[in-house]
Amino acid sequence: MGYEDLTPIQEKTFSPILKGEDLLARAETGSGKTAACGIPLIQRIDPSLNAIQVLILVPTRELALQYVEEIDKLSKFTDVVPFAVFGGFSMEIQKAKFRDRVHILVATPGRLIDFLYNTTSIDLSCVRTLVLDEADEMLKMGFIEDVDFILSCLIHEHQTLFFAATMPEEIDRLIRAYLKDPVRVELNKEQIAPESLAHHFQYTARRDRLNTLIEYLNKEKISQAIIFCNSRHHGEKLTKELEGKFSSIGYIHGGLEQSKRTSIFERFRRKEITFMVATDVAGRGLDFNHVSHVINYDYPCGLESYTHRTGRTGRMGRSGIAMTFVTDQELKDLKSLFKVNRIDPVWHGSIPNLQNISRHKGGGNGKHSFKKYPRKPASHAAQVVQRSHVIEGGEWRRPLMKSA
Repeated sequence: MGYEDLTPIQEKTFSPILKGEDLLARAETGSGKTAACGIPLIQRIDPSLNAIQVLILVPTRELALQYVEEIDKLSKFTDVVPFAVFGGFSMEIQKAKFRDRVHILVATPGRLIDFLYNTTSIDLSCVRTLVLDEADEMLKMGFIEDVDFILSCLIHEHQTLFFAATMPEEIDRLIRAYLKDPVRVELNKEQIAPESLAHHFQYTARRDRLNTLIEYLNKEKISQAIIFCNSRHHGEKLTKELEGKFSSIGYIHGGLEQSKRTSIFERFRRKEITFMVATDVAGRGLDFNHVSHVINYDYPCGLESYTHRTGRTGRMGRSGIAMTFVTDQELKDLKSLFKVNRIDPVWHGSIPNLQNISRHKGGGNGKHSFKKYPRKPASHAAQVVQRSHVIEGGEWRRPLMKSA
C-alpha cells in the first residue's frame, strides 16, 4: 500500500491495541487513525472463527464505506473478512452477507440497531473489540442514545477503543462508563491543525462573495477542491452559479440517495470532478488524496467544523490550502478561531482589524458546537437490557429507529 513509516498516532496506539487494552486516542484529522486502528485489529483476528470479532461504529455512510475499503486493503493477504452496514441500502442484500462470514463489522448506529431489533442476522457475542470512530461527531449528530444502547448491550468482557480529532466534554461520560483504565494518546493537543495545511483568508462583503470565489478559482492552481456551504439551499444555489462558468462541478449533500452520493464520491476520487460543492456530509473523516484546496464559501459553524472541513486537505503530511471567506458577521468567530487553533493566517486582499471586535458583536463565540440537551429517558427496551443483561431468543425487541 506504500506505507513506509508509522505516523505518530500509529506509533502510540499499535502496542496497547495489540495488548487488548482500552484506548482513548486524539489526533489531528488526516493523521492515519484508520490504519492505526485497523492494522493491529486485523492482527488480532482469528480467521478460523466464523464470527464478528471487531465492531466499528462510524457516524456516516461514506465513512463506513471508506473504513471497510481500507480494512479490505490492509487484510488483502489474510483470511480476514470485513463488511459494512449502513442506511440507504437494502437490508436484505446486507443480511445475505451474514449467511457467509464476517470478522470485522463496520456500521452506522442506526442501521446496526435496525438489524439488532428486527433480525437475528447479527450476533455480537464474540466481539472482542469495540471501536467508536469519530466519537465527537457521533455526539454532534445526535447518536448519543443509540451509541449508549449499543455499548450497554455488549455485556461480556471486551476491549473498547475511542478515536476522535476533538474531545468535547460530553465524551467524558462515555469514557467513565465504558472504558476501563484507558491508555490515553493525545497528539498535537496544542496544535489543532496539521502543520502541512496553510490557512488562507479573504475578507469580503457578503454581496461580493460569489465573484470573489469565481476569481479565486480562476487564478489559483487547484488540482481538486471541496467548496463547503452551510445548507443544502446555499449549496444548490452556488452549484448552479458555478456550473455556468466551470465544466467539472459536483454537488454532494445528505439528502441524496445513497447510490447517488457514492457515485459522486467515487467520481471525485477518480478526479472526474474538479470542484465539489458540499455540505458538512463531506467534512468528516473522508480521505481524498488529490484535494489541494478546501474552500469555506460559508463560514463554518463552530471551531470543530472548521477543523474537520479543512482537514480534507493537507492529510498525512501532504501540503494543502484552506481558503475561508470572511464577512463582517464572522469577525468575532474568526478572532476566536485564531486564538484557540493557533492559526497563522495568510490574508488575500485587505486585512480586517480584529483588535477592536467587541465581544457583543459578530456571531457566536465559536466555542460551543455541541449543544447540551436535557437527557431523555432510556427506552423501555434499553432499560430492560441494562437491568437484565440478558437477550432472549437472539432477537432485539424495540421499535424500528431511523437508519443513519
